Amino acid sequence: MIRRAAGVGMVLVMAAACGGAPAPGAKTTSGAERGQAEPASDRGAVVSDLVLLHGRIFTADAERPEVQALAIWRGRVLAVGGDDDIRPLIGAQTRVIDLANRRAVPGMRDSHVHFLSGGLELSRVALKDAANEAELGRRLVEYDRKLAPGRWMLGGRWEHEHTLAGRLPDAALLDKYVPNRPVFLSRYDGHMAVANSRALAIAGIDARTADPPGGAIVRKPGSRTPTGILRDNAMDLVWGKVPPLGDDEIVEAVRAATREAHRSGVTAVEDMDGSDPATRARLLGTYQRLAQSGELGVRVALYWPLADYGELARAGVRASFGSDWVRIGGVKGFVDGSIGSSTAKMFTPYLNEPDSTGLFVTQPEKLREWIGAADSAGLAVAVHAIGDRANADLLSIFAQVAQKNGGPPHRFRIEHAQILRPEDLTRFASSGVIASMQPYHAVDDGGWIERRIGAARLTAAYAWRSLLDKGATLAFGSDWPVAPLSPLTGIDAAVNRRTLDGKHPEGWFPAERISAREAVVAYTRSAAFAARRELDEGSLAPGKLGDVVVLSHDILDPAARNEIATAHVMLTIAGGQVVHEQSSSSPSR
Repeated sequence: MIRRAAGVGMVLVMAAACGGAPAPGAKTTSGAERGQAEPASDRGAVVSDLVLLHGRIFTADAERPEVQALAIWRGRVLAVGGDDDIRPLIGAQTRVIDLANRRAVPGMRDSHVHFLSGGLELSRVALKDAANEAELGRRLVEYDRKLAPGRWMLGGRWEHEHTLAGRLPDAALLDKYVPNRPVFLSRYDGHMAVANSRALAIAGIDARTADPPGGAIVRKPGSRTPTGILRDNAMDLVWGKVPPLGDDEIVEAVRAATREAHRSGVTAVEDMDGSDPATRARLLGTYQRLAQSGELGVRVALYWPLADYGELARAGVRASFGSDWVRIGGVKGFVDGSIGSSTAKMFTPYLNEPDSTGLFVTQPEKLREWIGAADSAGLAVAVHAIGDRANADLLSIFAQVAQKNGGPPHRFRIEHAQILRPEDLTRFASSGVIASMQPYHAVDDGGWIERRIGAARLTAAYAWRSLLDKGATLAFGSDWPVAPLSPLTGIDAAVNRRTLDGKHPEGWFPAERISAREAVVAYTRSAAFAARRELDEGSLAPGKLGDVVVLSHDILDPAARNEIATAHVMLTIAGGQVVHEQSSSSPSR
């Protein structure tokens, strides 16, 4: 049985051919080349722009989850079905791609990225995988030589647990390698950074500087002298002194991020950003210009800071304002920091810092006020919470706001939802709060997190299986550049839960593993629901946007769970246009 979009069967049109090249090894032809005597348009039917045949296509559509072929017309799915169903929609100018029995899935939606930061980090110094201090220092010196005089050294994404055996870096360490320019390098989770002496001096940070609300300046033992480590809101003391990005830097970073998204099979993102107001405004303008010129190729929903909800409310912006390519996604706030920075808010103290339970980046009373006002103004609300207390308090705030404001389902989102109490698992489903989670964090954190908070608090951590079994909605993403952008990397983490240190080959807390099919749904249909885009995205059903990813391996085959890590994207299609193809030099199955 063929399924077609309603109302298109009587349209008389000859669609233009799609641009781009086919996947390696895929046979691409036009209707004329096959000697078709009568184009479909001459028979009074719609001619497809693009047709995929001979595939194993998972549509993520509950009505018909598996099909062999599909047709796309004017950027949207025209029909799905068997090869024989779709062939009548091929005309002389239709581009036809033979999938050769490969697995295809809907275009992946990353529910939590920092798109500009990710693009910038692609050209900045990378320290996360440095084996030791000597390797870290070598990379700093090499990058210092490449930078123009006077430029700040930024980026880093360091991980002290791996590189420095758990010891935090400090200004003295950076001064040893880069003494003559300001250096400000973030930990990979973005909730802690280290500045060298030059950067501290420019920011005016010394023993007299007070900790800002929601942040902490780490001091040398027994004194108030800053070490160079700044946590959460304290980082703003330095960020405020970093020269703003130029327009050309923003454009190039977005283009680089877009290329990375296409390579990864990502066709839509929820951009949680984090830029200053001026940069965010220029970023939105960049997205719009690139979309208008046809250069964007990734559907972007840009989020505003929750504290600035009034800017959107006063302008009359409501949830999902915008086009199919560029939207205002909503507002995003913070309850706490991160486990790696010991700033996630917990009910009981950290093992490594027994005097601390983390911190509130935003006080609960202020959160309740902002969330209530933003929700009342019709804005979508997403809030970062990692610690068990942060999640418990946020669930309560969401429930209070929902009861007070009433109205339709709110689709509140908790970003990360990492450490939960068992009694809070059911609250997600019962309240309709969406768990927007990043599977890679579990396999990255699993190698060291027990030393921070102990095993007892991990029984309901990164709890994908438990949340699904309780009826909650999971929306998956990466948190790029904190973690790799690739959804395949995230799917492998969700299915296998093997920590990066190799110590859990059968899975870290394996009871929380989920199937590859469930993970793909969390990156597609459920992610679209979380983004309020389920009518247009998330599944390959007639009338929905023509975003498709073709994979090298059939990752949905339960017997292939060990092959997910080696799978790669062969073809990415966004709006019916081929935007990425696997190069012939890359491995293929």
